[in-house]
Amino acid sequence: MTESSASLRVVTPWHVWLVGVLALLWNCVGAFDYFMTESHNASYLSAFTPQQLAYFDSFPAWVVATWALGVWGGVLGSVLLLLRRKSAVPVFVISLVGMLITFFHNYMLADWFATMGGMSGLAFTVAIVIVGVALLLYSRSLARNGILR
Repeated sequence: MTESSASLRVVTPWHVWLVGVLALLWNCVGAFDYFMTESHNASYLSAFTPQQLAYFDSFPAWVVATWALGVWGGVLGSVLLLLRRKSAVPVFVISLVGMLITFFHNYMLADWFATMGGMSGLAFTVAIVIVGVALLLYSRSLARNGILR
């Protein structure tokens, strides 16, 4: 290795690994929920009321698709972040857009509050959006600083 190529080598900061692993774990929870709900896993769905199950089953195909983009995009974006790939940025954008469209449906077009009840779900939704925005901004910052290639 020449001196000039050694000086171009970017060292990956420790926080990339920490954030990447935590992001992957966080997004795998969403992917697990999606998979168990869409595969109609009886054990997983036993925690829900019949009205809540009917609510999930009433999702139009476009909502299921945007939900899939949100959760699986988050998983893929996290993997790409761990691999230090710039493509994590547009994947996190797609994931965030998918989440926002899904939440728009749930809160504005469907009667989420009457079916799922309570403000705790809304608080969790806000947390999901905050994490999604944070991961997008974080990965964009890493890309700008040459840490993602």
